Amino acid sequence: TDAEVSTRKKTFTEVQTERLDQAERTVLIKCPSKLSEKKLLQYLSSHGNVKSHFFFENRGINALVEFSEKSSVASLQDAVGIPNAAEHHVVPFKSRLFTFTLKNPGSQLAEGTPLHLSPQCHIPVNDLIHKLCLADSISSQMYILLNEYQLTEENIKLRFLACSLVRDFARAYFPDSNTFGKLGCDVDMFLDFHDTQKHATKMKKGPFEMEFQMKRLPSERLATQRILSVIGDCLDNFGPGCVSVQKILNARCPLVKFSHQPTGFQCDLSVSNSIAIRSSELLYIYGSLDSRVRALVFTIRCWARVHGLTNSAPGTWITNFSLTMMVMFFLQKRSPPIIPTLDQLKELAGAKDKHVIGGYDCSFVSDLRKIKPTKNTETLDVLLGEFFEYFGNFDFRRNSINLRKGKEVNKPESSPLYIWNPFEQDLNISKNVNQPQLEKFIAMARESAWILQKEGKTQQIIDKEPWGLAALLIPFGKRNSSKMKNRMKGIGSETIRSLLDSLKLNNANSQQKAVGK
Repeated sequence: TDAEVSTRKKTFTEVQTERLDQAERTVLIKCPSKLSEKKLLQYLSSHGNVKSHFFFENRGINALVEFSEKSSVASLQDAVGIPNAAEHHVVPFKSRLFTFTLKNPGSQLAEGTPLHLSPQCHIPVNDLIHKLCLADSISSQMYILLNEYQLTEENIKLRFLACSLVRDFARAYFPDSNTFGKLGCDVDMFLDFHDTQKHATKMKKGPFEMEFQMKRLPSERLATQRILSVIGDCLDNFGPGCVSVQKILNARCPLVKFSHQPTGFQCDLSVSNSIAIRSSELLYIYGSLDSRVRALVFTIRCWARVHGLTNSAPGTWITNFSLTMMVMFFLQKRSPPIIPTLDQLKELAGAKDKHVIGGYDCSFVSDLRKIKPTKNTETLDVLLGEFFEYFGNFDFRRNSINLRKGKEVNKPESSPLYIWNPFEQDLNISKNVNQPQLEKFIAMARESAWILQKEGKTQQIIDKEPWGLAALLIPFGKRNSSKMKNRMKGIGSETIRSLLDSLKLNNANSQQKAVGK
């Protein structure tokens, strides 16, 4: 029942269903620059009860408005007109994106207190460091960082609305498709056709073998490419606010990339990427089990971004997903473990949790009540320092990281960093990482461990210097040079020294080349 669900932590599927239902009752309105919030809500309420709303800045003022009932959206759509064809030739697709302008700019509708705009991006790192310095412990600093950098309720609503708007478009061609969003810096969308398969199974009952007449193609990959090609063309030609559409159909996982201007998101759309959805659900479960999990993940990812260990563009650096898997593995290795291994979650799986996708067993328990809470009481202060110690001294030459087993296993091949895909066990999710990038990570981890061990909070407050996590978020090259020299004397890290020697050598070579020219 709804009451029973509200008293426990919701499953991933329940959250997805609830958010998508919420999104279908939501509209996005581009508003005039001067607007009375009260008058706008009064007008919208004439179409039905407004459950929630907020304003944000993106190429002007926008309002996201959630109604209590879907019928209110239909009522508003009936009242909205199509743009004047004399000025622009339009594609008559009626979405839930509207533009409101004042008929009389001098009317009372333009009066009122300034609108409160919900921020859609996190604060700059320098402002964050200032906030962290005011905390009373590293644990508090990490929770402050989490609170500043995690997705807000408003931003989550905006992401699911973007998915819902694309789903409206896809359903014009594929009525049984669903669009799911994976939360990240941008929005990853997946067109899911499982409802079509379930419908086909149900139709097998009765005296006849019944099936739809459908276009038949020689491979699933070709079908995926054709579907995405059509959707991509439609988004490009007819999709309101969809710009910079790129069809990348020959990739290992074909996708369509586009910018969704009304929400400001960069979007990737692929078909039935069910294993990626299972990976998202696994991370949702781990993050729901213990508050320390998300705080440590956000901290490590922010630390890595500041020091150039990760990058939004593809390349040879560690990805955020690989970093997150490393944090999960570390938490599995604590004594006692803070989160269970994937094999342990699989043992708790019920009949409804069984999932085999493309021959890979992706089964694990979805009901959080079946998972026993950890008895580990370590603080985030301890965990942060231990994370850097653990991976600063990890034997990457011989060992790989396996979340299914929760232990190091011998590397099956010679990639510098080997992290087993949790489900597709023949894949290394960090295969892109090269040796210099791994060595840079190790050097930064050791340096960070040293800072946390050696630098006292009290003395740094007296010196008015950043301390704890704040000290880790300052690029090490910008820190006090004399302190850096003293620190280097106490570090036995051959990796750091070899990196410095390498930098000197590269600099000398570049100077010689310049002289030669």
